[in-house]
Amino acid sequence: MAGLRPKSLFATTATVAVGEMYLDSAIIVKLLIREPDSEFFDSALSGQVLDSSELSLTEVCSALLAKERAGGITARERRQAIEKFQDLVQDEILRLYPLNSRTLSRAAAILEACHPRITLRTLDALHVATCDLHKCETLCATDGRMRSAGAQFAMKLFPANLEKAGT
Repeated sequence: MAGLRPKSLFATTATVAVGEMYLDSAIIVKLLIREPDSEFFDSALSGQVLDSSELSLTEVCSALLAKERAGGITARERRQAIEKFQDLVQDEILRLYPLNSRTLSRAAAILEACHPRITLRTLDALHVATCDLHKCETLCATDGRMRSAGAQFAMKLFPANLEKAGT
């Protein structure tokens, strides 16, 4: 079983602002529950200013429910992970930018600009748009299409090399 991430591993994040790091929802999940590359991201993101979209409120919940359905975590672990996520947001360790019409319009423009070379999905386009509109320093994602879109818009990507992250 994947299990819940120990609280102490990520409790001190954002104590030293090194630069704004925009997190895809999948990265947030890695910080909440044990996955093969969780330790890498936990260590690498410690001390960063962490940002994401309000979209992650739903995406993280959905991902955790899927992990529970698949038997990767228990219902208790899912509830604890959601509570930890809510604490990160409430404590402003993770700042969530609004999902609004400006973001939706930018996402549509990004989808069009990526077409046909990058088959970007809607939710990924919303994340790239949010990162772009709020001028976050780095896009942290492991999804290939999202990373390709970020690169097309000259966004700094983390990790620079997915193989080193163990993904």
